[in-house]
Amino acid sequence: MNRRFHSLYAVLFFLPALVCAQQSPAPGSPASEAPALAPRSVNAPAPAPGEGRIQLDVVVTDRSGKPVADLASENFTLKDNNLPAKILSFRAIDPAAQPGSHPAEVILLLDAVNQGFQIVARARQDIAKFLRENGGHLAQPVSVFVLDSDGVKVLMQPSVDGNALAAELDRSESKLRVIGRSAGINGAFERYDLSIRTMDTIARNEVNRPGRKLLIWAGPGWPLLERPDIQISSHAQQEVFNEVVDLSTTLRQARMTLYSVSLGVPVLGTYLYEGYLKGVKTPEKVNPANLALKVLAIQTGGRALPPDNDLAGQIEICVQDAGAFYTISFDPPPADKSNEYHELKVEIDKPGLTAHTDTGYYNQP
Repeated sequence: MNRRFHSLYAVLFFLPALVCAQQSPAPGSPASEAPALAPRSVNAPAPAPGEGRIQLDVVVTDRSGKPVADLASENFTLKDNNLPAKILSFRAIDPAAQPGSHPAEVILLLDAVNQGFQIVARARQDIAKFLRENGGHLAQPVSVFVLDSDGVKVLMQPSVDGNALAAELDRSESKLRVIGRSAGINGAFERYDLSIRTMDTIARNEVNRPGRKLLIWAGPGWPLLERPDIQISSHAQQEVFNEVVDLSTTLRQARMTLYSVSLGVPVLGTYLYEGYLKGVKTPEKVNPANLALKVLAIQTGGRALPPDNDLAGQIEICVQDAGAFYTISFDPPPADKSNEYHELKVEIDKPGLTAHTDTGYYNQP
């Protein structure tokens, strides 16, 4: 298990510093041990805290949400903490202009931990439907992952053969989660921990692989752990803040953009994540909800689509972002302290266009 996550799991679940319902798990129950995360085929080293020049992938969309190509560097303005930052490199990427090129990959992850068996079965069908569209000819390489109670499994390495991917998905059998509502708050902590460890492992395994990646998470995400009966100690806050910094940095260095899609209908808690989109500057301000799936999706420049009954259509919307995009780089200013949060914003000088990229980064001395 990743040492950081072992520590995070301990301070959020095992230590008495975190006060919840104070109910002890039954002997032998799932809450007594965190499930092991299945290893990926690659084990990338952890990125260095401060990597110097920062690279951003930017998708520019029009009013209809479609990516826009053919922009030039002079159309872009980058702001770091609301101050202009010099763009040191600029590259416009349009796969449509270069047939056969694949500057971006798509990872489709079916979450069988944070949703029920019937929804998982329907999601599997919709993912297969997406893969088989256009005769199974995919515009970008796609890989399919399944997250169940035993960890994450790679069903097939990146391929543009949607039929082969769909057939492999049909053959797989993800388990009904063993960590559910019946486990109460204990199960919520464990699903939270397993889900974020999965995200961390996937991102770290992509750090040394070239190109841009879109991780489309098919599921509602893990529990926000935003409850009045949960109180977090200062030690736990520091651990959660460290994870916010590390995961934010790793996702950016991996050039990974997150997307949240799910089946169902919007409910009362669907948009609670919007209260946690602002970057966290200090441990005192952190909350476990700052690591929510939809929060990470927006902060990486991706999308958090509300649930509906057309998962295949949602995936198609997200995959459009693998079309035309732009890569820019800049040098961060000197930092006065470790983990100094900087807000980022990219502006386009043409009306009706919106830039989507990382909303911030943590600078290091």
